[in-house]
Amino acid sequence: MRSKQRHLSARYWRSTVLAAVAASLLAACTTSPTGRSQFMLISPESAIVESKQAYLSTVGQLDQENKLVDDPRMADRVATITGRIVTEAIALYPESADWEWSVAIIDDDETVNAWCMAGGRMAAYTGLFEQLKLTDDEFAQIMGHEISHALANHTAERMSRAMAINVGVLAAGIASDNHVATLAGASLAAKLALELPNSRVAESEADQIGIELASRAGYDPAAAVTLWQKMGGLSESRPAEFLSTHPAPENRQEALNALVPQMRALNPQARMAKVTPITIVRYLPAVIAGASGTALCA
Repeated sequence: MRSKQRHLSARYWRSTVLAAVAASLLAACTTSPTGRSQFMLISPESAIVESKQAYLSTVGQLDQENKLVDDPRMADRVATITGRIVTEAIALYPESADWEWSVAIIDDDETVNAWCMAGGRMAAYTGLFEQLKLTDDEFAQIMGHEISHALANHTAERMSRAMAINVGVLAAGIASDNHVATLAGASLAAKLALELPNSRVAESEADQIGIELASRAGYDPAAAVTLWQKMGGLSESRPAEFLSTHPAPENRQEALNALVPQMRALNPQARMAKVTPITIVRYLPAVIAGASGTALCA
């Protein structure tokens, strides 16, 4: 009798969990700034919280390795260009006004990359400037693109992909009573999913939003095309990290070039936007006791 009750209880538990899984998947759709349907299992707000912890950890490690650039001229250039992009980002997406906008300039001439986490926490590698010899307009396109990933909630989208794999493995494990395999598989699947680059659709979306932000901020939209020409030239001799995490379809330059006239019409006089203050992360001080954790300082 007790064995039968335990069997019924386990079956009821599995049915309940599987039903909850199905309900969460059905309720996980939202819309991106371009009108694209997005699959979301984690809220943008939660993604911002999680991203902050990851950023502090990453920057803390860089600080220990003395990899944070403290050159005033480079810091001023990055802060000024990024600050203008952020001004336009806030104008179009007011919810980002409360983000902790910051950039860590990483001393690594071999790495050609940049990124922006949910909540406006960014990084740019010196390899961008050293190897690509970027103009201000081209750097503005990079930062506009990266900021667009955050504005379009691509971080939350990627985290949701990982959670979806977790949910799928969990459901399979529950159905088969293989709880050990469920936990091991979920952990591995989530790690692999989080390491994947943004989808090509997300990259195209960031291109579209990014070139608009840079144009409204006063930078030449044609620089988006010359940027990718430089990227393409670099990848012929040695693949750039930026290209490995930012898939570039063959028609990417053509797609951006087609947007140039429309973007120039948004700001015909190329008036420079005001500069929103940006924190340039130069070091991490001692850990502050309490919930706030480690504080970033400029």
